[in-house]
Amino acid sequence: HFFSPANIMKLLEVVRGDKTSKEVIRTSMSLAKRINKVAVLAGVCDGFIGNRILHQRQIQSEDLAMEGAAPHRIDELLFDFGFPMGAFQMADLAGLDLAWNPEESNHDNVKDRLCVMDRRGQKNRAGYYDYDENRKATPAPITQELFKEIAAKTGVVQREISDEEILDRCLLPMINEGAKILDEGIAIRASDIDVVYVYGYGWPIYRGGPMHYANSLGLDRVVEKLRTYEQSGGDFWKPSQYLVDLAEKGGSFS
Repeated sequence: HFFSPANIMKLLEVVRGDKTSKEVIRTSMSLAKRINKVAVLAGVCDGFIGNRILHQRQIQSEDLAMEGAAPHRIDELLFDFGFPMGAFQMADLAGLDLAWNPEESNHDNVKDRLCVMDRRGQKNRAGYYDYDENRKATPAPITQELFKEIAAKTGVVQREISDEEILDRCLLPMINEGAKILDEGIAIRASDIDVVYVYGYGWPIYRGGPMHYANSLGLDRVVEKLRTYEQSGGDFWKPSQYLVDLAEKGGSFS
């Protein structure tokens, strides 16, 4: 699984199936090295390692925007954390119409509404952001208006949200999903997840990847925060049992 743009991104997920031979894995890892890629072995699941974890951040980014946090503020906080871009900027870069089906468009979804308005992302200079001829982004008023409109329509009460909550809700689900991936054997070791995120998703290298970052916070603190959000946010926030067990033993991801 190459990462776009493949001529720039170093990461390569080598996906093993139930019947993949050791020889095929060995050859694939060797080939990755020959073409100057950083290869990580992954099991089969929806999104493999990287996109499965990223999906959790995207869910929370959209929920935060629906609850009143400006999309550009969410992106700015992720940028200040060390990412090269935030969740909405990344979506614009990939293209909002990626996997979009106009016939199944959900008009209670901001991304679908933007696509219907022919705001497809950087490629046509309009998505969550507006873009000039040099692809410089400017927050688009229509984006926040759509989140506000759909929030009112669906009964979501908008409010002031702290910087801490925004970062917690973007990053903690990534850690929790990483723990589930380890528990399921999709990734062999925590450091593989960190390699995926440093080389494929721009996780700031000085923070070491999501699992190393969890270690730096303390797994007991991560579990405590997840349980706090679980009280108001439901099962989405339920800590992985693998993570809970590690925290109770005073352990860490290794």
